[in-house]
Amino acid sequence: MELPLDHFRLIGVSPSATSEEILRAFQLRLDKTPDEGFTYEVLTQRSELLRLTADLLTDPESRREYENLLLNGTSGLEFSSNREVAALILLWESGSSKEAFKITRKALQPPQTPALGSSREADLTLLAALTARDSAFQEQELRSYSNAADFLQEGIQLLQRMGKLGERRKELEEDLVALLPYRILDLLSRDLNDQESHKKGLSMLENLIIKRGGLEGSNKSEYGDYLNQQDFEAFFQQIKTYLTVQEQIDLFLELQKRGSLEAGFLAFLSLTAIGFSRRKPEKLFEARRILKKLNLSGLDSMPLIGCLDLLLADIDQASARFSSSSDENLRDWLGNYQGNKLEAICIFCKNWLENDVLVGYRDIDSKEVDLDAWFEDREIQEFIEKLEKKSNKTIIKSNFQNQQFKKDYSTKITEDLNSPIDNIDERRLPWPGGIKQEYEKLDIQERKFNEEIFKNKSIEFYQYFIEKFAELKFGFGEFLKGKEIIRSSPYLIYIYAFLILFTFGIGIGFLRNNFKKSIQEKVVSEKPLIAIDENQKVSEKDIIQEIKKDTLIKLKSLPEKSNAINSSTFKEITTASPSLEDIRNLINEWLRIKSNYLAGKSELNLSKFVSNGLIDRTIEERQKDIKKGIYKEIYSQIRKMDLESQTSSRIVALVELNYLERIVKSSGEFVNETTLTPLKVKYIFGFSNKSWKLVDFVSGL
Repeated sequence: MELPLDHFRLIGVSPSATSEEILRAFQLRLDKTPDEGFTYEVLTQRSELLRLTADLLTDPESRREYENLLLNGTSGLEFSSNREVAALILLWESGSSKEAFKITRKALQPPQTPALGSSREADLTLLAALTARDSAFQEQELRSYSNAADFLQEGIQLLQRMGKLGERRKELEEDLVALLPYRILDLLSRDLNDQESHKKGLSMLENLIIKRGGLEGSNKSEYGDYLNQQDFEAFFQQIKTYLTVQEQIDLFLELQKRGSLEAGFLAFLSLTAIGFSRRKPEKLFEARRILKKLNLSGLDSMPLIGCLDLLLADIDQASARFSSSSDENLRDWLGNYQGNKLEAICIFCKNWLENDVLVGYRDIDSKEVDLDAWFEDREIQEFIEKLEKKSNKTIIKSNFQNQQFKKDYSTKITEDLNSPIDNIDERRLPWPGGIKQEYEKLDIQERKFNEEIFKNKSIEFYQYFIEKFAELKFGFGEFLKGKEIIRSSPYLIYIYAFLILFTFGIGIGFLRNNFKKSIQEKVVSEKPLIAIDENQKVSEKDIIQEIKKDTLIKLKSLPEKSNAINSSTFKEITTASPSLEDIRNLINEWLRIKSNYLAGKSELNLSKFVSNGLIDRTIEERQKDIKKGIYKEIYSQIRKMDLESQTSSRIVALVELNYLERIVKSSGEFVNETTLTPLKVKYIFGFSNKSWKLVDFVSGL
C-alpha cells in the first residue's frame, strides 16, 4: 500500500531538520504512544516504522539519496501489508485525518475486508472512528459544516455496520447533533440557484424546530443540551435572513398547525410583508385572519390589525382599532398628536412596516415605506373597489331583508340635457375617450326599447326572477342527487351540464329576441324619433347627421364658464367627506383644462388636483397629436353623475357626458368629428397629501 506520506512528515520534522532534531522527535513519538485502544501488535509496528525513518534520515548518505528522490518527483511511501495499519496511524498523527479516514474506510470494505474478530479489524475500526471525528473538526474550522457532518455520518454508519465501539459511535452521534444548526446555516446561506442544498436545509430546519417543540422549545429533546432557548433564538434570527418571504410563510404556517403560537405571529408578519411588498392585498386579509385567532399573552393586537385596516382603506375601522388599544402610551400619543389623527396612524403604520415587517427576508429589500405609492397603485385601487362593492351589496341585501332599505341610499344629480343618442357601444374607444377608428351604426330603435323596458319594469320582477332561478337550480340539484349520473365519470357530468345549460341559454335568447322585437315595434310606432311625413323615406345616415347637428348647437351654445369654475378661484378639496358638488366641480375643471390643453390654447396646470400619472398621460397624448400635425376641439358637459362608492380615502364616481370631439389639422382644415351622447366615464379619486386628487378614469364603460 502506498500512502501520501514522506519520512519527514512521518516522524514529524521539517526537511531541514538536523540529525539531533530528528532523534529528539523520534524519542518523543516513541514516548507518546496513542492510548485510544489500539492492539499491542500494531503499536509495535508503529514504533518499528518510526525507528526505520530515524535511521534513514540520520544517515547522511541515505538521507542524500532520499532527498534526491524527492527532488525527482517521488511522492508517497510504500508499506507492506502487515504494516499498513501502523502506517495509517502515522498518517493520521501527521495531520492528514481526511486521507487516513478515506483509506481506512476502503480497507474495511470488500474485497479488503479483514477477518471477522481479527486484530486488524479492531484496529481499522477504531482508526476509522478517530479519523472521522478529527476530519469533522478540521472541516468545522474551515466553516464547511455540511462536509463535517458527512464525515460524522459516514463514521457512524461504518461503526453500525461493524457492530463495534458503541461508545465511540455515541460520541460521533453527539457531535452530529451539536453540528446541526451550523449545517443548516451552511446549506441555507448558499446561492439560491443551489436548490437541492436549499431544500435540504429547509427540511432540516423544520425538523429541528419540530423536535424542540416549536419555536418555544416546549419539548425535551436531544438538542436541549447543545442549544438552549436563548442560543436557539439567536441562531434563528441569523438563519431567518437566508429564507425568502414565501419560505418563511410556508414554514410558520406548518409550525402553527402543530400548535406554535409564536410561529403564528411570525406567519402574520410574513404575510403582511409579502402583501405590502408585492402589492397583494389579499395576503393582508389572510394575515389579519391569523392575528385575530392568536391568543399570545401580552400582545396588543389592536394597532397591528388597525394598520392592516388602514392599508385596506378602511379608515374608520383602523381608527377604532387604535382607540381600542390597551397601550396607554400609544393612546396618549395619538391623543396629543398635533396634526390629523389619520396622519398619526399613517406614521405609526409606516414605522411598523419599516422596522418590524419588511426586515429579515432574503428577497425583500428593506427601504423607506411609501404609503402614497401603495394607495395610488392601480391593482390596489381595483381590489379595494371590488371590496367596497362586495361590502355595499351585503349591506343592501341585509337592509332589504329587514325592509329598511332606503331609496335615497346614493345621491344622484341628473342634468336636463336630452339627446336622442343613448346606447352607443363605447368599449372600443381609445383613451381618453375620443375617436373610434371605425364608426358603428346607431341603433336608435334599440335605445328606445331599453328606455321603455326600464320605465315599465320594477325591481321586484328581477328579484322574483332571481329567486325562481335559484329554486330551479336547487331543485335540479336535488333531482340529480339520487341519480346514477352522479356516480358516472366526471367528464360525462361536465358534458351533460354543458348541454343542459347551452339548451337553456338558446331558449332564453330566442324568447328575449321575440319579446324585444314586439315591444320595439310598438315603441317605434307610438313615438317616432324624428317627425317626418309618412310617405317620406329618411336614411339612417340622415338621422345621425340631424342628431349631431342638434347636439353640436346645444354644446356650443353653452358658455365655457358653465363647465367649471375659474381655475384661479378653484381650490383644492381638503375636506374628509367632499360633497357631490365638490366632485362635480373638480371633474368640470379637469375637463375644461384638458380641453384647452389638447386644443393648444393653454398649459396643463393640474398638479393641485390631478395625479402625476394622469398628467403624464395627457401630455403624452398632446405630443402625439403635435407629431401628427393636429389638435382637438372638445366640448363636454356632465348630464348625469352617481357616486358608486365613497370612503375617507377613495371615491368612485360614474358620470355620463354629452361629448363632442373634432379633429382639426394645424392649418385649420377639418378632419373628423365624433359625437357621443352619453359618453360613460368612471372617475377615481384618492386622498393624497391632505387633499383629493383625480387618480384615474376609465371611459367607454
